[in-house]
Amino acid sequence: MTSTAQQVTQEQDARHPGRWLALAVLVLAVLLVAVDATVLGLATPFLSEDLKPSGTQLLWIGDVYSFVIAGLLVSMGSLGDRIGRKKLLLTGAVAFGAVSVLNAYATTPETMILARALLGVAGATLMPSTLALIRNIFHDPKERSVAIGIWGAAASAGAAVGPLVGGTLLNHFWWGSVFLINLPVMAVLVLVGVKLLPESRDPSPGPWDLLSVALSLVGMIAVVYAVKEAAVHGFRWDIALAAVVGVTGLVWFARRQLTLRSPLLDMRLFQHRGFSGAVLADLLTILGLAGLVFFLSQFLQLVQMRSPLGAGLIELPAALGAVGTGLVAGAVARRASVRVTVSGGLAALGLALGACTALTADTSVVLMCSALFVGGAGAGLAFTVTADVILSSVPKEQAGAASAVSETAYELGSALGIALLGSVVTGIYRGFTVPAGVPADAVAAAQDSLGGAVEAAHRLPAEQGAALLQAAQDSFTAGFETAAGVAAAVLFATAVAAWFMLKGQRLG
Repeated sequence: MTSTAQQVTQEQDARHPGRWLALAVLVLAVLLVAVDATVLGLATPFLSEDLKPSGTQLLWIGDVYSFVIAGLLVSMGSLGDRIGRKKLLLTGAVAFGAVSVLNAYATTPETMILARALLGVAGATLMPSTLALIRNIFHDPKERSVAIGIWGAAASAGAAVGPLVGGTLLNHFWWGSVFLINLPVMAVLVLVGVKLLPESRDPSPGPWDLLSVALSLVGMIAVVYAVKEAAVHGFRWDIALAAVVGVTGLVWFARRQLTLRSPLLDMRLFQHRGFSGAVLADLLTILGLAGLVFFLSQFLQLVQMRSPLGAGLIELPAALGAVGTGLVAGAVARRASVRVTVSGGLAALGLALGACTALTADTSVVLMCSALFVGGAGAGLAFTVTADVILSSVPKEQAGAASAVSETAYELGSALGIALLGSVVTGIYRGFTVPAGVPADAVAAAQDSLGGAVEAAHRLPAEQGAALLQAAQDSFTAGFETAAGVAAAVLFATAVAAWFMLKGQRLG
């Protein structure tokens, strides 16, 4: 770096002497949004007992939050570039807290799905703003890598911390408490953020194209819906129609961005092999981690019959691994290389998922914790470095849009992890043989979801209930093992693809 450039960097940093405190506020936001994506996993059995959703409704409750976020992130990232990232972040934080109350007091499966969708709208304003503000607060590349490492550790760990937070709350309160915890956190974020966060925006952003916003949202949600429903129910005319609508919307969105003078997303970025490779690795890292945590939470509670807090503690090593490697990921990528770090992280997560193919009701805590630590460490490496690659590939004026690409990959990966792996689990689970003599209503409840099987078993005579529950648990375990094997194969294949696509890529 030249002396002039160094002087400029020092002057810019001097404008933000509280940048590390500002980072703490941003990390609080991203941690909370990431926790909210998985905190529901442990609450699922309690929510099922209270609201009595069907198996399909339960999947929607689990993943509609991430679907909506994924559909809106690009639009919200671009909006932040235009109106100001700080303004969007603080507005979204207020909305996130308010909608959390609606989630906590939902009384039907339908209102719960709607409340989760609205929470996704609010969450979409937070994630791209956090990463874009980091890009504009930290001007020195090495400092920025450290900041992104801390941010990435929070994002990766949030998925794993969710079960622990949920387990602690569920041991003392009802399931709605996993949403009410958002209120004090968001209050702190707003009060401190008003003082500490600098405003930043694109000085010449151009208009916000509402048609592109609609195409992005409709296209993303329709495609993911079609994939999820086809995996569970096979191909039907309505599923095929959703797929056509979704693909058409996304193709139209992409083509429209190439014609706009001020696009929501510069599609030419994807012509860069390193950028595309980073986005792909980003998406599939979170797909594996989110799917693993969501279904492992149910396995620990409903197959191994552990308490919510006990299940959360077993999943804690994934968070510890993600935090540890996220903090050093930038340094590792500079010393080794970007492709070694990302491919190694993906392979480690694949190994953890592969280990889950051998899970049984008697698997020891030590083995599960070891696998989760390795998986979390791999996710922390891959996710943090890919986020840094994506963000450093664009000018800071486009930081919101680039951040949105990274966050869209994160949220889409989370949604697909639950939807696709859940479809495998559900498809295998529903095929289990019910013991003779079980009443039809108990059979229907048991084959709808494992939570339903536990509840139905409690209403039956002891011996008959135990036989039904054992059959359901065995079937769920078989489905989980198969899904883990599929996810492991995808992660290993992605590790190989990242090795070639990220060749020669360096951090800024």
